[in-house]
Amino acid sequence: QVQLVESGGGLVQAGDSLRLSCAASGLTFSRYAMGWFRQAPGKEREFVASIGWSGGNGYYADSLKGRFTISRDNAKNTMYLQMNSLKPEDTAVYYCTADPQFFRGTYYPPYWGQGTQVTVSS
Repeated sequence: QVQLVESGGGLVQAGDSLRLSCAASGLTFSRYAMGWFRQAPGKEREFVASIGWSGGNGYYADSLKGRFTISRDNAKNTMYLQMNSLKPEDTAVYYCTADPQFFRGTYYPPYWGQGTQVTVSS
């Protein structure tokens, strides 16, 4: 059974940084593409970033390029999202996702975590 557990969310001020983690189990982590989505109150879930099996450069939503960085550590079965220069509009629940195939954009992967809340105050 695939389990994805997010951590690292919280309440921060605008301009602060935060790093989210996603611990994965029940899958061969190095054979799954991983990614992050987010959902703000009253809005649909939106793609944030994704990364391929072996890591390397991630793929990002255009609006987030330069502020967010996705990475993974296959030895630890963990994925990360470093978020810098946070803005109030980044406030959302952030979800960890996994798929055997690389994904990006509006495609919804089959595996999701429960989410972690990120709140950015102005």
